[in-house]
Amino acid sequence: MKGLLLFNFLGPEMLVVFFAILLLFGGKKIPELMKGIGKGIREFNTAKGTIEKELQDGMREEEQRERDARELRELREREAQRKREEAFITREEK
Repeated sequence: MKGLLLFNFLGPEMLVVFFAILLLFGGKKIPELMKGIGKGIREFNTAKGTIEKELQDGMREEEQRERDARELRELREREAQRKREEAFITREEK
């Protein structure tokens, strides 16, 4: 429970953190820091979107392969059935 309180920032704690950042980086570096953080977040989101798209494409391809395999199996079964029927018909004619 104590660990959860560590991340529960309220008004005064946020001011202390802000002033600590101001002292560490200086007023001129903070905009650059925020710009770098924003760029990192954008790159992360871009990479995440790319990975999600690749996963979805892969899943679609796998589903298509399964459908194709099922259709091929059905075609082979129908062809085998047709051949059995042909063989039966030719035996009856003899």
